[in-house]
Amino acid sequence: MSTHVTRTIEEMPRRGFHRAVFITAGVYNLAWGIYAAIDPQWLFRFARMKPLNHAPIFACLGMVVGLYGLIYFEVARAPERGWLLAAVGLLGKVLGPLGLAQLILSGTWPLRTVVLCLTNDVIWWIPFALYLRDAWPHFRADVQIGK
Repeated sequence: MSTHVTRTIEEMPRRGFHRAVFITAGVYNLAWGIYAAIDPQWLFRFARMKPLNHAPIFACLGMVVGLYGLIYFEVARAPERGWLLAAVGLLGKVLGPLGLAQLILSGTWPLRTVVLCLTNDVIWWIPFALYLRDAWPHFRADVQIGK
């Protein structure tokens, strides 16, 4: 005899806001990724750095950032089930600036490169963290039901 456990959870707080945030993040990431692939030297020109010898590496970064856009569209589609995807996204948005800080503090990259993390990472910290807080009960319930 199998037992089926069903949990009733209140609707996610700010669901519409979270959907809008992740749709916006998806569009932003796809656009940024496409632009980085088309013009992989833009950051180096902006920061007045020597051009990259291997521009395809930055274009590849653009591809990865763009793929995150697809992940964010999935979170927007089903916010009650996107906690883990958004947590990975936020982790990247925290680790990226830490890596950039190391490059800036070591003198490898100039301070002007901070634009990379301000627009790709820092502006998303609060809305992603708020989403993770609001989505946590749904994620926890899914994990408990799956046991």
